[in-house]
Formats: sequence, structure tokens, C-alpha cells
Amino acid sequence: MNNKYHNSTDSNMSILEHLIELRYRVFISLIIFSGVTIICLIYNKALTYILQKPALGIKFLQLAPGEYLFVSVKVAVYSAIIISSPFSLSQIILFILPGLTKEESRYVIPMIIGSVILFFSGILFSYQILIPITLNFLIQYGSDIIEPIWSFEEYFNFILLIVFSTGISFQIPVLQLILGLNNIIKWQKMLRYWKYAIFIATILSAVITPSTDPITQLLMTFIILLLYFSGIIALKFIKTEKT
Repeated sequence: MNNKYHNSTDSNMSILEHLIELRYRVFISLIIFSGVTIICLIYNKALTYILQKPALGIKFLQLAPGEYLFVSVKVAVYSAIIISSPFSLSQIILFILPGLTKEESRYVIPMIIGSVILFFSGILFSYQILIPITLNFLIQYGSDIIEPIWSFEEYFNFILLIVFSTGISFQIPVLQLILGLNNIIKWQKMLRYWKYAIFIATILSAVITPSTDPITQLLMTFIILLLYFSGIIALKFIKTEKT
């Protein structure tokens, strides 16, 4: 394959050449994902221990034949998706970069990189803070009456929901920048809608945090609002710089 397809440096590539370049980028992404999946399968026991860590003192049961085997595969696949996502996004950047103007690449590339950083920050925040607080509340609630014995599959689905919901909610500033830079909503209007932002943030935090613990929900509401106002500040700075 010609070198220019690999580097995607020719802005006058034909449609066929673009398709070949796209196929190459997808192939690279799949190779990386497959390799990371195999590594995750090899170290699946270590990943399982990491997932179980927030649920201290809980006994997990296998409620169906092969449940742990199937969950192990799910753990490996989802872990591989998260770990390989920066590499996949780098392939997307390399593919779209030649088609961007200097002005567009000045904002698009940092936004993609920022989106990855925010997503992983959301995952880290949920694992280190949100999940332990939520689990502690759920474990303590009624523990003197019912002994908490959980299905590992249900526990994994529970963790997965919180982790991905938090990671996606951390994309709020990126969404604001997209809307603002395309002049769909100005930062002044975003600021005027702060009351609606508080209302929506409260609803989102209630959805993301499945416990009824008010402290957890207040914490998540605060984080969402912090992200929202950070997006406004970033958008204002960019708009001011452009003018």
C-alpha cells in the first residue's frame, strides 16, 4: 500500500483512496483492540479483583452455570474498549486531520484529546469516589436484617452502568464547545440558563447514582454543574480569543 494512504497527507485523495485509508485505520484499530482484549483475558483475574475492590466484605455467588466465565469475557471486552479507545481515537484524528483547515484543526484535535481525558477522569472519579460511597450506603442499608450476598454478573452490570454514565456525563464541556463554536447556543445564553442547568444536573445525578443517598447525589450534581460552568468559561475564552 502506498505511503500516502498510511500517512493520509494528500488533501487531493480520491474517494477510493479515502476508502482505502479508512479501511487501513479501522484495521489498525481492530488489531489494537484484539490485542488488548487478549491481554485483558490473560489478566482477567486481576481485573476482577479490581472490580471487586469497592465492595469490601461482600460475598459473590455464581447463580448460574458458567456465569463467571461469561462475565469474565464481558469484563475483558469492556476493559479492552476503554483501554484501546485512545488508540482508536488517534486513528480517527489521523484520518480526518488532512481534511481540516488550520482553524478547524486548532479546535477539533484539542477537543478530541480533551474528550478522552474527561472520559477517563469520569471513570476514575466514579471508581475512586462515586462507587465506594454508593456501595457503602447500599451495603449498610438493612445489613442488620439481610446479609448482602450478590451475583457477580449483576454487580458488574451495576458498576458498568455507573462508570459509563459518569464518563459520558463528563463530556458536557465538549458538547457545549461543539454547540458554541457552531453558533447554535452562545455562552451568554448558557449562563442565563443556569437555573435549568441545576434542575437537569439534579435529575442526571439521580439517574447516575442508583442509591438514595443524598450525599452521593449532591456530590454528582456539584460535579455536573462544575463541568457545565467550566464549559461556559472555556467557550467564552475561545470566542474572545477569536475576536
